[in-house]
Amino acid sequence: MGKQLITLTVNGDEYELAVASHHTLLDVLRNQIGLTGTKRGCTAGSCGVCTVNGERGEAILSCLSLAVEWDGRSVTTIEGIRQGGELHPVQQAFLEYGAVQCGFCTPGVVMSAKALLDVTTSPSEDQINEALAGAICRCTGHIKIKKAVRAAAAVMRDNEARDDG
Repeated sequence: MGKQLITLTVNGDEYELAVASHHTLLDVLRNQIGLTGTKRGCTAGSCGVCTVNGERGEAILSCLSLAVEWDGRSVTTIEGIRQGGELHPVQQAFLEYGAVQCGFCTPGVVMSAKALLDVTTSPSEDQINEALAGAICRCTGHIKIKKAVRAAAAVMRDNEARDDG
């Protein structure tokens, strides 16, 4: 099967890659670029462990996205959300609230939560539930995860207030 040359920006770094037409964004991130934080779960878009953020910050199921569709575009993975050498507030809250457990789903859940909090740092319970609906955590359910999302939202609101002041 032939390959197509694409340019993909991941976490701010540009890559020129030869990809097969059937390779997913997940395949390319893990196998060609070597970023293994994004996990392979169900490969059917049901579990959310493969979630990355698209160029507008939206949550993307990388197992369902063909890599060739991302030619000339950018994505952010769990490896790319640190801020100035510090954990992103969502990552920090997940640690503080014990929302990581085994850690397998954590990158995808963090990226889903980040996508929500990039839109609003005052999400309603319904918004949190909707953002996390596609993310399956078999260890914690979503109780600790939701507490962590609410805590990260508060930190991000405080950061916004400081930046505005």
